[in-house]
Amino acid sequence: MIQVLSSAWALLLGMMLLMVGNGLQGTLLGVRGEIEGFSTLEMSVVMSAYFLGFLGGSRMAPEMIRRVGHVRVFAALASFISAVMILYPTFTNPIAWSVGRVIIGFCFSGVYVTAESWLNNAANNENRGQALSLYMIVQMVGIVSAQALLLAGDPAGYETFVIASVLISISFAPILLSISPTPAFDTTKPMTLRELLKISPLGCVGMFLLGGVFASQFGMSAVYGAKVGLSLAQISIFVATFYVGAMLMQYPLGWLSDRMDRRFLILLVSAVGAGGAVVGMLFGSSFSILLVAAFLIGGLSNPLYSLLIAHTNDYLQHEDMAAASGGLVFINGLGAITGPLIIGWLMGDAVFGPSGFFLFMAALMFALAAYAAYRSTQRPTVPVEETGQMPAMYPAATQVALGVAQELAIEADLEEAQSKGTA
Repeated sequence: MIQVLSSAWALLLGMMLLMVGNGLQGTLLGVRGEIEGFSTLEMSVVMSAYFLGFLGGSRMAPEMIRRVGHVRVFAALASFISAVMILYPTFTNPIAWSVGRVIIGFCFSGVYVTAESWLNNAANNENRGQALSLYMIVQMVGIVSAQALLLAGDPAGYETFVIASVLISISFAPILLSISPTPAFDTTKPMTLRELLKISPLGCVGMFLLGGVFASQFGMSAVYGAKVGLSLAQISIFVATFYVGAMLMQYPLGWLSDRMDRRFLILLVSAVGAGGAVVGMLFGSSFSILLVAAFLIGGLSNPLYSLLIAHTNDYLQHEDMAAASGGLVFINGLGAITGPLIIGWLMGDAVFGPSGFFLFMAALMFALAAYAAYRSTQRPTVPVEETGQMPAMYPAATQVALGVAQELAIEADLEEAQSKGTA
């Protein structure tokens, strides 16, 4: 761990500052949109635009890096992010914000691809797993910390937007000044979506549904809080609770995943998460109940991402796992784009109002539980002793980090097989 920190501290520090800026702008826009009188449908388009840009960036960033290199891509994209942060309060209308969110989503995706490939290059075979774990912890800590900064200024003014812009601006200074050499960049040709769907229908359907759930948490939780009249401090705590739950529940569920039928665990986790959303919908007038619901939804839906990847891997050969990563990330991105649009419509006053926020997530997670139950009747379960390890991943990671996690899982499986063979 010390070796990882000594070789990649600048990258990890820069990524944490980037995540603080990203987490802050998402929540801040939700609050400012309510102040400006934007409808929930307009805000849903704004929030969905980020994931549209993110999906486009994840497809185009590798080619950009190959053409001009890591340093130029990283510096250029981070500069665009910082500029858009400043422009948000200057052009307060849904169309301008939607365009800004597309740009920011595209740029963050490219920055993540660049940083993740840099981190992979900075680590070696002995500490790559620790480096990936630190990277995920940094991501979560950054997003949770961002919610506290929501109280640093008046969301109706400029101060908080300036703070987010400054954080982004200074985030890439330690990275660009401290990290060398720049790594070679290579990607695996992704598996076709048709092939992937044939191999793991549950993995593909589950990743699409989870994209909607995750985008609702990341994009619309602050909008919900503003709509129901939570104070700024309460919105900050409410949004942070989703990610605290995700941090605390990732490894317990990963431990269970390696010791029981994964389809049953997917069914169970989805059903409990849906139950948490129903509790939030029915008893959301109590702030403490809201926090319980947020903890359950975030704590169970985010680890489901890793669980579905592990389930898909159970039906893949080792050499195909990296190729499948790109397809799974793409499917999740499609769900993330459509999620806020639907939830924005449901939260409209003419439909369900703010309770549509929890209703949507409950419906998606119940649908995932039901489909997992159905798939359990369609083919035999892979015996627990034949399953691979679950690669713990955060849904915002790109195909680069997911590919590294897949490689680590493969190495662990091979080592376990060798130890059994020599025992």
